[in-house]
Amino acid sequence: MMAGRDGNIAVAGGSTRHIPVLARQVLEYFSPHDGGVYIDGTFGAGGHTRAILQVPGTQVIGIDRDRTAIADGFGLVEAAAGRLTLVEDRFSNLEAIARNLGHETVDGILLDLGVSSMQLDQAERGFSFRNDGPLDMRMGGEGTSAAELVNAAPGRDLFLIIATLGEERFARKVARAIVQARTEAPITTTRGLADVVGKVVRARPGEMHPATRTFQALRMFVNDELGELASALGAAERMLKAGGRVAVISFHSLEDRVVKTFFAERGRIVAGSRHQPELRHAPPSFKELTRKPIVADDHEVSANPRSRSAKLRAAERTSAAPMGGDLTHLLPRLPSLADVLRGTR
Repeated sequence: MMAGRDGNIAVAGGSTRHIPVLARQVLEYFSPHDGGVYIDGTFGAGGHTRAILQVPGTQVIGIDRDRTAIADGFGLVEAAAGRLTLVEDRFSNLEAIARNLGHETVDGILLDLGVSSMQLDQAERGFSFRNDGPLDMRMGGEGTSAAELVNAAPGRDLFLIIATLGEERFARKVARAIVQARTEAPITTTRGLADVVGKVVRARPGEMHPATRTFQALRMFVNDELGELASALGAAERMLKAGGRVAVISFHSLEDRVVKTFFAERGRIVAGSRHQPELRHAPPSFKELTRKPIVADDHEVSANPRSRSAKLRAAERTSAAPMGGDLTHLLPRLPSLADVLRGTR
């Protein structure tokens, strides 16, 4: 957590409720400078934005799907005195957001993926089984809730979602248990779902809660988190100026795989492929800055246990034209939410 020390601005904006993960490393890759424009695509509690705003003359566009996060950031907006704009939206829309604010290019884009500690702590949001609440999990409050998914999806789709996004080896048992339980009564609370999962997935003392992987999978599917990530990476390729940098902090192996593959594909001369046959020897649009992901050291993990599973990857935009193309090949093969709810697969 950072605050102004030199009188430029006390970028506190109220109490700081969390410690931003890998903030020092993000700043090292971004090297924020006077006049630079940066997009924090996952504003959250504003920790990374605060750090960027410590550099005089920087401007930040903060984006978050969570209305509460945007509302809680108003104090920081006032403290930044015109250098911070907050927008309630999905980070996949970062290109349109920046252009609507008058920016044709930007100097840096940050994506800190996953669910925030504040969301986990709010039982009414339905992200966590630690506190009982409605089975919601929607980051922006719109669209299909986890309860609707759990009570309507065919068992085969629940299995595929939980096995793929949760990497749960007992996914088939979990899906069967959910289908059986909902025939007796709808599953509408986080504790209700956790109890169902706990009957078929056992955990030894000291291991993660048996429902952890299932909750993760449902949250990622309801919010289309991997699809949002792929879209945002494509937008970053179009929006970053030459020398601009993108940094992504992931907490899930599938997220990291999407980022790693995107940077690798954009970081070498492309001769076309079955996924993107329209590309013919396109010059690299990115230069990878992290051949291996950056992880938190022991000191940070001790101070902020959430950082234990964090992986940071960064890349620098070249002067080449965007490669563009379809990015769906980066994503695991899953049915669409609409098809799952209709049971049409």
